[in-house]
Amino acid sequence: MNRREAVESAVRILAPRIPRHEFEVVTDHALGSRGLHNASPEAAAWLSLVSYIRHQFTDYDGLLAEGYDQDSARFFVLDDMNAILEGWGSPRRVEAEEEGD
Repeated sequence: MNRREAVESAVRILAPRIPRHEFEVVTDHALGSRGLHNASPEAAAWLSLVSYIRHQFTDYDGLLAEGYDQDSARFFVLDDMNAILEGWGSPRRVEAEEEGD
């Protein structure tokens, strides 16, 4: 199994009901991000998925623009992120102390 197949498999396990477009974006990000290059396929998939949800489906960037620090902004979008994960069938949830962007 090549890296793309491994990451795709991990995304499917982490978010079995993710829409196709989002699946492609998350997978491409996991494979193309220099910061995720050395991560395991599972870790790269999770970090990419969480980052995508945070930036595309929450007010995170707006909160940062309003002057909130990263930790505070992440706290305020945690429930929204976990609702997306739940809707996509993910067995995992983002915890308040998790890092990664």
